[in-house]
Amino acid sequence: MDSYDSIVIGAGPAGATAAYHLAHMGRKVLLLEKAKLPRMKPCGGGVSPEVARWLPFDLAPAVSTSISRLRLTWEMATPVEADLGPTTTLWMVRREVFDQLLVDQAVSQGAELRDATEATACRWESGHWTVDTPSGPAAGRFLIGADGALGRTAKALGFSRLKHTLAVALEGEALCPMTDVRTAHVDFGSVPNGYQWAFPKADGWSVGCGVFRGKGGGDLRASFGAYCRGLQLDPDHMRPAGHPIKLWDGDQTLHTQQALLAGETACLVDPFTAEGIRPSVLSGRIAAESVHAALSRKDPSLEDYTRRIHERLGTEMIWARRLARIFFRVPAAAYRLGVQRPGAVQHMARLLSGESRYSEVAQRAISHLTKGLLGTP
Repeated sequence: MDSYDSIVIGAGPAGATAAYHLAHMGRKVLLLEKAKLPRMKPCGGGVSPEVARWLPFDLAPAVSTSISRLRLTWEMATPVEADLGPTTTLWMVRREVFDQLLVDQAVSQGAELRDATEATACRWESGHWTVDTPSGPAAGRFLIGADGALGRTAKALGFSRLKHTLAVALEGEALCPMTDVRTAHVDFGSVPNGYQWAFPKADGWSVGCGVFRGKGGGDLRASFGAYCRGLQLDPDHMRPAGHPIKLWDGDQTLHTQQALLAGETACLVDPFTAEGIRPSVLSGRIAAESVHAALSRKDPSLEDYTRRIHERLGTEMIWARRLARIFFRVPAAAYRLGVQRPGAVQHMARLLSGESRYSEVAQRAISHLTKGLLGTP
Protein backbone atom coordinates (compact mmCIF):
# COMPACT_ATOMS: atom_id res chain seq x y z
CA MET A 1 0.00 0.00 0.00
CA ASP A 2 1.39 3.40 -1.03
CA SER A 3 2.05 5.81 1.85
CA TYR A 4 1.94 9.63 1.84
CA ASP A 5 2.40 12.53 4.21
CA SER A 6 -1.05 13.73 3.20
CA ILE A 7 -3.91 12.59 1.03
CA VAL A 8 -6.12 15.33 -0.42
CA ILE A 9 -9.59 14.29 -1.56
CA GLY A 10 -10.99 16.63 -4.20
CA ALA A 11 -9.10 18.58 -6.88
CA GLY A 12 -11.14 21.79 -6.87
CA PRO A 13 -9.64 25.13 -5.78
CA ALA A 14 -9.31 24.12 -2.10
CA GLY A 15 -7.84 20.67 -2.69
CA ALA A 16 -5.53 21.66 -5.54
CA THR A 17 -4.25 24.66 -3.55
CA ALA A 18 -3.55 22.48 -0.52
CA ALA A 19 -1.77 19.88 -2.67
CA TYR A 20 0.33 22.56 -4.37
CA HIS A 21 1.58 24.12 -1.14
CA LEU A 22 2.25 20.80 0.60
CA ALA A 23 4.19 19.50 -2.38
CA HIS A 24 6.06 22.81 -2.66
CA MET A 25 7.08 22.39 1.00
CA GLY A 26 8.54 18.99 0.21
CA ARG A 27 5.72 16.79 1.42
CA LYS A 28 4.65 13.60 -0.33
CA VAL A 29 1.08 14.26 -1.45
CA LEU A 30 -1.63 12.24 -3.17
CA LEU A 31 -4.42 14.24 -4.82
CA LEU A 32 -7.56 12.22 -5.53
CA GLU A 33 -10.34 13.40 -7.85
CA LYS A 34 -13.33 11.24 -8.77
CA ALA A 35 -13.89 13.02 -12.12
CA LYS A 36 -11.72 12.75 -15.18
CA LEU A 37 -9.78 16.01 -15.57
CA PRO A 38 -10.27 18.52 -16.94
CA ARG A 39 -13.89 18.40 -15.87
CA MET A 40 -16.74 20.78 -16.54
CA LYS A 41 -18.29 22.43 -13.50
CA PRO A 42 -21.28 24.78 -13.49
CA CYS A 43 -20.02 28.01 -11.96
CA GLY A 44 -20.34 31.74 -12.53
CA GLY A 45 -16.55 31.81 -12.45
CA GLY A 46 -16.05 35.13 -10.69
CA VAL A 47 -12.66 35.20 -8.98
CA SER A 48 -11.19 37.90 -6.78
CA PRO A 49 -7.65 38.89 -7.84
CA GLU A 50 -6.84 38.59 -4.13
CA VAL A 51 -6.32 34.84 -4.68
CA ALA A 52 -2.98 35.70 -6.32
CA ARG A 53 -1.68 36.42 -2.80
CA TRP A 54 -2.08 32.74 -1.91
CA LEU A 55 -1.02 31.21 -5.23
CA PRO A 56 2.54 32.27 -6.09
CA PHE A 57 2.39 31.49 -9.79
CA ASP A 58 0.93 33.16 -12.88
CA LEU A 59 -2.85 32.86 -13.01
CA ALA A 60 -3.22 34.85 -16.24
CA PRO A 61 -3.57 31.74 -18.47
CA ALA A 62 -6.78 30.85 -16.59
CA VAL A 63 -8.38 34.31 -16.71
CA SER A 64 -10.89 34.48 -19.54
CA THR A 65 -11.64 38.18 -19.10
CA SER A 66 -11.48 40.94 -16.50
CA ILE A 67 -14.57 42.85 -15.41
CA SER A 68 -14.40 46.63 -15.15
CA ARG A 69 -18.12 47.45 -15.09
CA LEU A 70 -21.20 46.20 -13.22
CA ARG A 71 -24.82 46.46 -14.36
CA LEU A 72 -27.36 45.76 -11.63
CA THR A 73 -31.13 45.60 -12.19
CA TRP A 74 -34.35 45.04 -10.27
CA GLU A 75 -36.65 42.61 -12.09
CA MET A 76 -34.71 43.32 -15.30
CA ALA A 77 -35.43 47.05 -15.02
CA THR A 78 -34.28 50.09 -13.00
CA PRO A 79 -30.63 49.57 -13.97
CA VAL A 80 -27.68 50.84 -11.99
CA GLU A 81 -24.47 50.84 -13.99
CA ALA A 82 -21.04 51.87 -12.84
CA ASP A 83 -17.40 51.59 -13.80
CA LEU A 84 -15.38 49.96 -11.06
CA GLY A 85 -12.56 52.48 -11.05
CA PRO A 86 -8.98 52.46 -12.28
CA THR A 87 -7.66 49.92 -9.75
CA THR A 88 -10.64 47.62 -9.20
CA THR A 89 -11.19 44.56 -11.33
CA LEU A 90 -12.79 41.13 -11.11
CA TRP A 91 -11.56 38.06 -12.93
CA MET A 92 -13.82 35.72 -14.85
CA VAL A 93 -12.69 32.13 -15.39
CA ARG A 94 -14.04 28.88 -16.72
CA ARG A 95 -13.66 26.38 -13.94
CA GLU A 96 -12.34 23.56 -16.11
CA VAL A 97 -9.44 25.87 -17.06
CA PHE A 98 -8.85 27.48 -13.64
CA ASP A 99 -9.01 24.24 -11.67
CA GLN A 100 -6.77 22.44 -14.16
CA LEU A 101 -4.13 25.17 -13.85
CA LEU A 102 -4.05 24.69 -10.07
CA VAL A 103 -3.83 20.91 -10.45
CA ASP A 104 -1.02 21.20 -13.01
CA GLN A 105 0.91 23.45 -10.64
CA ALA A 106 0.47 20.96 -7.81
CA VAL A 107 1.75 18.15 -10.02
CA SER A 108 4.70 20.30 -11.12
CA GLN A 109 5.75 20.50 -7.47
CA GLY A 110 5.64 16.74 -7.06
CA ALA A 111 2.07 15.98 -5.99
CA GLU A 112 0.76 12.69 -7.35
CA LEU A 113 -2.59 13.04 -9.13
CA ARG A 114 -5.08 10.25 -9.54
CA ASP A 115 -8.11 11.55 -11.38
CA ALA A 116 -11.12 9.43 -12.34
CA THR A 117 -10.45 7.84 -8.95
CA GLU A 118 -13.10 8.04 -6.26
CA ALA A 119 -12.30 7.77 -2.57
CA THR A 120 -14.85 5.10 -1.67
CA ALA A 121 -14.05 4.93 2.04
CA CYS A 122 -11.59 6.24 4.60
CA ARG A 123 -10.76 4.89 8.05
CA TRP A 124 -8.33 5.58 10.86
CA GLU A 125 -5.98 2.72 11.66
CA SER A 126 -2.51 2.35 13.19
CA GLY A 127 -1.73 6.08 13.28
CA HIS A 128 -2.73 6.96 9.71
CA TRP A 129 -5.72 7.31 7.40
CA THR A 130 -6.39 4.55 4.91
CA VAL A 131 -8.33 5.67 1.85
CA ASP A 132 -9.88 3.01 -0.34
CA THR A 133 -10.11 3.57 -4.10
CA PRO A 134 -10.98 1.32 -7.06
CA SER A 135 -7.25 1.05 -7.77
CA GLY A 136 -6.41 0.00 -4.23
CA PRO A 137 -5.89 1.61 -0.82
CA ALA A 138 -3.50 4.42 0.05
CA ALA A 139 -2.23 5.53 3.46
CA GLY A 140 -1.78 9.10 4.58
CA ARG A 141 -0.55 10.47 7.90
CA PHE A 142 -2.95 13.38 7.36
CA LEU A 143 -6.12 13.74 5.34
CA ILE A 144 -7.66 16.86 3.78
CA GLY A 145 -11.31 16.65 2.74
CA ALA A 146 -12.08 19.03 -0.13
CA ASP A 147 -14.62 17.16 -2.22
CA GLY A 148 -17.35 19.81 -2.22
CA ALA A 149 -20.98 20.06 -1.16
CA LEU A 150 -21.88 16.59 -2.42
CA GLY A 151 -18.72 14.87 -1.23
CA ARG A 152 -18.76 12.06 1.31
CA THR A 153 -15.49 12.76 3.10
CA ALA A 154 -16.89 15.05 5.79
CA LYS A 155 -19.37 12.43 6.94
CA ALA A 156 -16.76 9.67 6.76
CA LEU A 157 -14.53 11.73 9.07
CA GLY A 158 -17.32 12.12 11.61
CA PHE A 159 -18.56 15.60 10.62
CA SER A 160 -22.21 14.58 10.45
CA ARG A 161 -23.85 17.88 11.45
CA LEU A 162 -21.88 20.74 9.93
CA LYS A 163 -23.63 24.09 10.25
CA HIS A 164 -24.61 25.61 6.94
CA THR A 165 -27.39 27.31 5.02
CA LEU A 166 -28.35 25.22 2.03
CA ALA A 167 -28.63 27.23 -1.18
CA VAL A 168 -29.37 25.99 -4.68
CA ALA A 169 -28.26 27.32 -8.05
CA LEU A 170 -29.04 26.56 -11.68
CA GLU A 171 -26.30 27.50 -14.13
CA GLY A 172 -25.55 27.13 -17.82
CA GLU A 173 -23.00 28.21 -20.42
CA ALA A 174 -23.75 30.03 -23.68
CA LEU A 175 -20.97 29.93 -26.25
CA CYS A 176 -21.35 32.84 -28.63
CA PRO A 177 -19.46 35.81 -30.14
CA MET A 178 -18.97 38.56 -27.56
CA THR A 179 -19.13 42.30 -28.08
CA ASP A 180 -18.75 43.29 -24.41
CA VAL A 181 -16.55 41.18 -22.17
CA ARG A 182 -16.09 43.85 -19.48
CA THR A 183 -19.59 44.14 -17.99
CA ALA A 184 -21.06 41.71 -15.45
CA HIS A 185 -24.85 41.65 -15.01
CA VAL A 186 -26.71 40.89 -11.78
CA ASP A 187 -30.50 41.00 -11.42
CA PHE A 188 -32.38 41.11 -8.11
CA GLY A 189 -36.08 40.61 -7.45
CA SER A 190 -36.86 38.12 -10.19
CA VAL A 191 -35.90 35.17 -7.98
CA PRO A 192 -37.27 35.32 -4.41
CA ASN A 193 -34.50 35.07 -1.80
CA GLY A 194 -31.82 35.13 -4.47
CA TYR A 195 -30.62 36.74 -7.68
CA GLN A 196 -29.68 36.07 -11.30
CA TRP A 197 -26.40 36.72 -13.05
CA ALA A 198 -24.77 36.80 -16.46
CA PHE A 199 -20.99 36.87 -16.39
CA PRO A 200 -19.06 37.34 -19.64
CA LYS A 201 -16.22 35.12 -20.78
CA ALA A 202 -14.09 35.58 -23.86
CA ASP A 203 -16.19 33.01 -25.72
CA GLY A 204 -19.67 33.47 -24.26
CA TRP A 205 -21.75 33.84 -21.12
CA SER A 206 -22.07 32.04 -17.79
CA VAL A 207 -25.70 32.50 -16.77
CA GLY A 208 -27.32 31.41 -13.56
CA CYS A 209 -29.94 31.96 -10.89
CA GLY A 210 -29.89 30.95 -7.27
CA VAL A 211 -31.83 30.92 -4.00
CA PHE A 212 -29.62 31.83 -1.06
CA ARG A 213 -31.91 32.48 1.92
CA GLY A 214 -34.69 30.16 3.05
CA LYS A 215 -37.27 28.78 0.65
CA GLY A 216 -39.60 30.21 -1.93
CA GLY A 217 -37.36 30.46 -4.97
CA GLY A 218 -40.16 29.30 -7.25
CA ASP A 219 -39.40 27.47 -10.47
CA LEU A 220 -35.70 28.09 -11.06
CA ARG A 221 -35.82 26.54 -14.52
CA ALA A 222 -38.58 28.93 -15.56
CA SER A 223 -36.66 31.86 -14.07
CA PHE A 224 -33.50 30.77 -15.86
CA GLY A 225 -35.32 30.54 -19.19
CA ALA A 226 -36.96 33.94 -18.81
CA TYR A 227 -33.65 35.54 -17.83
CA CYS A 228 -31.84 34.02 -20.80
CA ARG A 229 -34.52 35.20 -23.21
CA GLY A 230 -34.28 38.68 -21.67
CA LEU A 231 -30.57 38.59 -22.48
CA GLN A 232 -31.45 37.34 -26.00
CA LEU A 233 -29.89 33.96 -25.35
CA ASP A 234 -31.53 30.64 -26.16
CA PRO A 235 -31.92 28.60 -22.93
CA ASP A 236 -32.70 25.42 -24.89
CA HIS A 237 -29.10 25.32 -26.13
CA MET A 238 -27.49 25.83 -22.72
CA ARG A 239 -28.27 22.62 -20.79
CA PRO A 240 -28.35 24.23 -17.34
CA ALA A 241 -27.32 22.14 -14.35
CA GLY A 242 -28.53 22.51 -10.79
CA HIS A 243 -26.40 22.02 -7.71
CA PRO A 244 -26.51 22.67 -3.95
CA ILE A 245 -24.28 25.23 -2.23
CA LYS A 246 -23.38 25.05 1.46
CA LEU A 247 -23.19 28.62 2.71
CA TRP A 248 -21.33 29.52 5.90
CA ASP A 249 -23.64 29.72 8.90
CA GLY A 250 -21.34 29.99 11.89
CA ASP A 251 -17.87 29.10 13.12
CA GLN A 252 -17.35 25.44 13.91
CA THR A 253 -14.61 22.88 14.45
CA LEU A 254 -13.11 21.87 11.10
CA HIS A 255 -10.43 19.42 12.24
CA THR A 256 -10.39 15.98 13.77
CA GLN A 257 -7.73 13.34 14.35
CA GLN A 258 -5.05 14.20 11.78
CA ALA A 259 -7.68 15.35 9.29
CA LEU A 260 -9.41 18.58 8.33
CA LEU A 261 -11.97 20.04 5.93
CA ALA A 262 -11.39 22.85 3.42
CA GLY A 263 -13.41 24.84 0.90
CA GLU A 264 -17.10 24.12 0.42
CA THR A 265 -16.67 20.79 2.22
CA ALA A 266 -16.11 23.00 5.29
CA CYS A 267 -19.12 25.19 4.33
CA LEU A 268 -16.80 28.11 3.62
CA VAL A 269 -18.97 29.92 1.06
CA ASP A 270 -19.91 33.60 1.34
CA PRO A 271 -23.49 33.70 2.71
CA PHE A 272 -24.34 36.91 0.84
CA THR A 273 -22.79 36.57 -2.61
CA ALA A 274 -22.30 32.75 -2.60
CA GLU A 275 -18.68 33.32 -3.64
CA GLY A 276 -16.75 30.13 -3.02
CA ILE A 277 -13.47 30.25 -4.93
CA ARG A 278 -11.68 32.85 -2.81
CA PRO A 279 -12.43 31.20 0.58
CA SER A 280 -11.60 27.82 -0.96
CA VAL A 281 -8.16 28.93 -2.08
CA LEU A 282 -7.45 30.62 1.26
CA SER A 283 -8.59 27.60 3.27
CA GLY A 284 -6.51 25.32 1.03
CA ARG A 285 -3.43 27.43 1.74
CA ILE A 286 -4.09 27.42 5.51
CA ALA A 287 -4.78 23.67 5.45
CA ALA A 288 -1.40 23.00 3.82
CA GLU A 289 0.43 25.21 6.29
CA SER A 290 -1.28 23.54 9.26
CA VAL A 291 -0.55 20.01 8.05
CA HIS A 292 3.05 20.94 7.24
CA ALA A 293 3.50 22.42 10.72
CA ALA A 294 2.00 19.31 12.35
CA LEU A 295 4.35 17.07 10.39
CA SER A 296 7.35 19.26 11.26
CA ARG A 297 6.77 19.32 15.00
CA LYS A 298 5.63 15.70 15.21
CA ASP A 299 2.43 16.99 16.82
CA PRO A 300 -0.71 15.66 15.16
CA SER A 301 -2.93 18.44 16.53
CA LEU A 302 -4.58 20.63 13.89
CA GLU A 303 -6.29 23.02 16.30
CA ASP A 304 -4.49 25.98 14.76
CA TYR A 305 -6.28 25.27 11.45
CA THR A 306 -9.74 25.80 12.92
CA ARG A 307 -8.50 28.85 14.83
CA ARG A 308 -6.94 30.45 11.75
CA ILE A 309 -10.03 29.84 9.63
CA HIS A 310 -12.16 31.52 12.29
CA GLU A 311 -9.75 34.48 12.45
CA ARG A 312 -9.33 34.90 8.68
CA LEU A 313 -12.85 34.09 7.49
CA GLY A 314 -15.21 33.91 10.45
CA THR A 315 -15.48 37.63 11.19
CA GLU A 316 -16.03 38.47 7.54
CA MET A 317 -18.64 35.75 7.14
CA ILE A 318 -20.56 37.05 10.18
CA TRP A 319 -20.95 40.45 8.53
CA ALA A 320 -21.82 38.85 5.19
CA ARG A 321 -24.57 36.80 6.87
CA ARG A 322 -25.97 39.89 8.61
CA LEU A 323 -26.07 41.75 5.32
CA ALA A 324 -27.71 38.79 3.56
CA ARG A 325 -30.41 38.50 6.20
CA ILE A 326 -31.53 42.12 5.93
CA PHE A 327 -31.11 42.31 2.14
CA PHE A 328 -33.16 39.21 1.33
CA ARG A 329 -35.77 39.99 3.99
CA VAL A 330 -36.68 43.29 2.27
CA PRO A 331 -35.05 43.06 -1.17
CA ALA A 332 -37.03 45.79 -2.94
CA ALA A 333 -36.25 48.33 -0.22
CA ALA A 334 -32.66 47.09 -0.04
CA TYR A 335 -32.25 47.62 -3.76
CA ARG A 336 -33.71 51.12 -3.56
CA LEU A 337 -31.90 52.19 -0.40
CA GLY A 338 -28.69 50.24 -0.90
CA VAL A 339 -27.87 49.36 -4.50
CA GLN A 340 -29.21 52.64 -5.91
CA ARG A 341 -27.34 54.66 -3.34
CA PRO A 342 -24.49 56.69 -4.96
CA GLY A 343 -21.22 54.81 -4.78
CA ALA A 344 -22.84 51.53 -3.67
CA VAL A 345 -21.80 49.61 -6.78
CA GLN A 346 -18.18 50.67 -6.37
CA HIS A 347 -18.25 49.58 -2.72
CA MET A 348 -19.64 46.20 -3.79
CA ALA A 349 -16.96 45.83 -6.45
CA ARG A 350 -14.16 46.63 -4.00
CA LEU A 351 -15.62 44.01 -1.68
CA LEU A 352 -15.70 41.36 -4.41
CA SER A 353 -12.21 42.22 -5.63
CA GLY A 354 -10.68 41.91 -2.18
CA GLU A 355 -9.83 45.60 -1.83
CA SER A 356 -12.35 45.99 1.02
CA ARG A 357 -13.66 43.75 3.77
CA TYR A 358 -17.20 43.10 4.97
CA SER A 359 -16.14 44.34 8.38
CA GLU A 360 -15.32 47.70 6.74
CA VAL A 361 -18.40 48.19 4.58
CA ALA A 362 -21.24 45.95 5.82
CA GLN A 363 -21.85 47.82 9.06
CA ARG A 364 -22.22 51.08 7.12
CA ALA A 365 -24.50 49.43 4.56
CA ILE A 366 -26.71 47.87 7.21
CA SER A 367 -26.93 51.23 9.00
CA HIS A 368 -28.06 52.95 5.79
CA LEU A 369 -30.66 50.25 5.12
CA THR A 370 -31.99 50.30 8.67
CA LYS A 371 -32.30 54.07 8.76
CA GLY A 372 -34.01 54.08 5.37
CA LEU A 373 -36.50 51.43 6.43
CA LEU A 374 -37.26 53.30 9.65
CA GLY A 375 -37.50 56.61 7.82
CA THR A 376 -34.82 58.25 9.96
CA PRO A 377 -32.20 60.62 8.51
